[in-house]
Amino acid sequence: MNKLYSLNDLASIAEEVIAKAKYKTLLFRGEMGVGKTTLIKEICNVLEVQDRVSSPTFSLVNEYHTATNAIVYHFDFYRITQEEEALDMGIEEYLYQNDWCLIEWPENIENLLPLEAVQIHITILENGQRTIQLT
Repeated sequence: MNKLYSLNDLASIAEEVIAKAKYKTLLFRGEMGVGKTTLIKEICNVLEVQDRVSSPTFSLVNEYHTATNAIVYHFDFYRITQEEEALDMGIEEYLYQNDWCLIEWPENIENLLPLEAVQIHITILENGQRTIQLT
């Protein structure tokens, strides 16, 4: 999927991302302020997360619960400087539990990520629209 979208399209984009995710690990790539957390909030909405969704910039991970008792983990590795920090927090245990793992700044833990994870690349254009590419 390679699409141009605006904020009004977020619900349909989130549904499409979830539908295309064969595995439950989603990697969100893009510059600061491009809308990674905004898209994650909408994905959580589609997954029926019951908790308040916010970026875990300082805590590294937030755990959310859905209406169907599923668990969604939201990671933000912006502040990680060495992959060992993610290992120390138990990242491997999170990634292989078959729960949703939504990861911002995955490039900071590149060697620890599962190969089958869905890559979501978001870029912002001058007119405020975004492009999203799934690989």
